[in-house]
Amino acid sequence: MGQKRKKLCTVCKSKGIRKEGVIYMPEHRLSLCEEHFNEWFEKRVKEAIKEFKMFDKREKILVAVSGGKDSQVLWYVLNKLGYDTDAFFIHLGIGDYSDESMEKVLALGELIGKKPHIVRLEEEVGAGLPVLQNYVRGTACSVCGRIKRYHFNKVARELGYNVVATGHNLDDEASSLLANLINWNLKYLARKYPVLREEKGFPRKVKPLVKHTERVIKFYADLNGIPYTDRSCPLGDTANLHFYKEVMEEIENHALGTKYRFYFEYLKKVFPIFSALKEEWVEGELTTCKVCGEPSPSEVCFVCRLKERVKKDRTQSG
Repeated sequence: MGQKRKKLCTVCKSKGIRKEGVIYMPEHRLSLCEEHFNEWFEKRVKEAIKEFKMFDKREKILVAVSGGKDSQVLWYVLNKLGYDTDAFFIHLGIGDYSDESMEKVLALGELIGKKPHIVRLEEEVGAGLPVLQNYVRGTACSVCGRIKRYHFNKVARELGYNVVATGHNLDDEASSLLANLINWNLKYLARKYPVLREEKGFPRKVKPLVKHTERVIKFYADLNGIPYTDRSCPLGDTANLHFYKEVMEEIENHALGTKYRFYFEYLKKVFPIFSALKEEWVEGELTTCKVCGEPSPSEVCFVCRLKERVKKDRTQSG
């Protein structure tokens, strides 16, 4: 059997030019060459920023990077589009995994001519994540998430960034929406939006890649030579996340475009209803941590309590 011919670039074909596409996206019925794929990808990022009023070019944006493809692409493409962006990386102290992730972030910084802000947990809190997870109940992922959010908020405020941008993609948002709907996590559903406005001491949080799938983001990264690690966190407890992603992928394969319709129709038709009831579902009021001054549901925040426990243990052990 002969090799299957690639589809012609849809855009080139419309101009009377016969040029093979480098990628075919069945959910969009679209085949694109390298030039038109990059244009299409970047245009949809700009559309998401404009549609959800995420930020403009007068604002300073802090991109939360992990070294993975999504956040690396986000920093690269926002920089390419002319936004005032810098990156912030947290070295979690997870052996060579954290070292490799940081190397990818530094490599991208060299590529685009910017130096990322880096915080090391072992210096800031007193220990890396493998040790810190033993101090609290819950999975390493839940502890990591709380620590990351704390430092993103703190660094953004201290360094004067208006916005924190994360690399969440369409697969992330659709699978998370499905999980929260099945479990009726109302307080999460009421905040399930690509933009979380500034409030109660927190900076604005935005997700400019919500119109792109993981597959498309990976293709953009590879096509443009963007450095990233494809290793999964060795401490990650991602069974539930992968389950819901697999369910959404199965549905998508049966009915192309389901992920997009599911998520964006929710934003259009259901989110306004849940958002209006947000205050009824949020548990407790925020105060200010008496140690560090960051927003906290308790007198002393989670991270400051962790620091104190680590310090106490080290003092007792001599």
